[in-house]
Amino acid sequence: QVQLVEFGGGLVQPGGSLRLSCLASRSIFSILVMGWYRQAPGKERELVARITSGGSTKYADFVKGRFTISRDNAKNTVYLEMNSLEVEDTAVYYCYGDGSTTYWGQGTQVTVSS
Repeated sequence: QVQLVEFGGGLVQPGGSLRLSCLASRSIFSILVMGWYRQAPGKERELVARITSGGSTKYADFVKGRFTISRDNAKNTVYLEMNSLEVEDTAVYYCYGDGSTTYWGQGTQVTVSS
């Protein structure tokens, strides 16, 4: 079993930046894929970005060029660097990991507003 805890959400103005962190309770070395989903009010949860244990990344079209996902296996942490934030990026962001099962964090709120 792995517990995932997200950090770094908050309120930011349009055009601003935030860095989300996802800390796992144990080594993520064996977790093949880790990533981030988000869910805005009234909308379905959608994939934002994911990264494999080998470092291959995939991004949703709506964040390409603005967000960067990375993972530090030594620190059991996955990061999501978010730049040029837009009001439409407002959502709860969830960390996940696909290992023997799928693990989810509790989510962190990101609000983009002037």
